[in-house]
Order: sequence, then structure tokens, then C-alpha cells
Amino acid sequence: MKVFIMGISGAVGGLLAERLIERGSQVSGLVRTQDQQRRLEVQGVSTRVGNLADMDAAALAPLLSGVDAVVFAAGSNGGAKEETDAIDRVAVDNALAAAERAGVRRFALVSVFPEAWRERDLSDDEEYYFAVKKLMDIKVSQSSLDWLILRPSLLQDRPGQGTVFLGPAAVHEDISREDVAEVLTELLLQPKVTRQILEVTSGRTPITDAVRSIIPNRSTSGELLP
Repeated sequence: MKVFIMGISGAVGGLLAERLIERGSQVSGLVRTQDQQRRLEVQGVSTRVGNLADMDAAALAPLLSGVDAVVFAAGSNGGAKEETDAIDRVAVDNALAAAERAGVRRFALVSVFPEAWRERDLSDDEEYYFAVKKLMDIKVSQSSLDWLILRPSLLQDRPGQGTVFLGPAAVHEDISREDVAEVLTELLLQPKVTRQILEVTSGRTPITDAVRSIIPNRSTSGELLP
């Protein structure tokens, strides 16, 4: 499988690239600097240098030629409204349009829990961030693509534990970035997991079992139904 990752120089995007390569996939992505490009090419990742915020669908589409899946793992992390607008809204919109132009059917978006940070006194910029993330979840879910939206809970840098809770709704807790990358890998390698919004957080179910459990048309014995 050929996967293009937007946000490949970020923590989750980089971990996802490593795991996909380990599973035999060809990985490419967009980076902002030549230093990032050199570092990733050593790992076997083909990259192009460019600023996602400055590239429209016409500029992105040629990068996706021959790709099987696009993963949008970039994000502004609740910064200034201008950055949120550029990355979390406009860039997602452009990536969707670029995938359609390039004939890429599978599109995965890394989003956020809608209720994340609700225990805090949020700034206007942070409130705007969550509103935009929800709007783009809606935009992706209304597209004609073979889409998938993954909403991780609070991301942590601790080692992955290999077990999670994965489903259409979950209690917002926290999860390691390593476990999120592993879940994304398993989801991308399961073509029957499609057109779903999934929330993932720490849990007790092994990741492969958690992903298998949400495959549609599965009998109680675990066999796929026709």
C-alpha cells in the first residue's frame, strides 16, 4: 500500500510512517524543511518540501499520484485563529479536493475529542480550534471518499501499552502517541473499516482485536459475512 502523510514530520505522523514501513507499505509525505526531508529519507520515506498552508488542491494533487491512501495528521494544536484556519480548516479542505483530483479513494483524518479540554477555561483561540475541528469532521464525513476519522484522547509521549479502547464513543482520558500510530496503521490496513468516526483512548483491548471488533459485517464467530 502507498500512503501519503500530511503532517509526517509531527509526532504521530512520524510514528505512523515507521509502523507502515515495518508492515511493508510505501510511505511519502510533505515536509517544511530540507533537514526534515534528509532525516526521513534515511528512514525510507520519500518526501516533498513545501508549506501545507500555502498549497491549494491543484498544487497538492500531483503529490498524490498513484497513492492508495492519504492521512491528514497535521494540526495547529489550538494556537492562534489564523494558524487554526490555515491548517485545520483550509488545508484539510484542500487535501480532500486534492485526493479527489488525484483519484485517491481512502482518506484518514486525525481529529480530536469534541469534549477535550472542557475542564479548562478555554481561550477564544482554543474554542475556535475545537469548532473548526468539528466542522471539518463534518466536511470529511460528507465527502464522496472512502473516509475515516480518528479522534484520539489527550496525547501523551509515554511508551505505548499496545491496548486501547476504540469505538464510536469513548470517555475522554489520555493515550500515548505510539498507540495512536499503531491504531492508525491497523485501520489503514483494514479496507473494510470505512466511513466511520472512531474515538480512541487508553484501554484493555489489544489493538489488533480492537480494530477487528469494529469491522462491519462480522459474525459472532469472527468470520466476515458475505
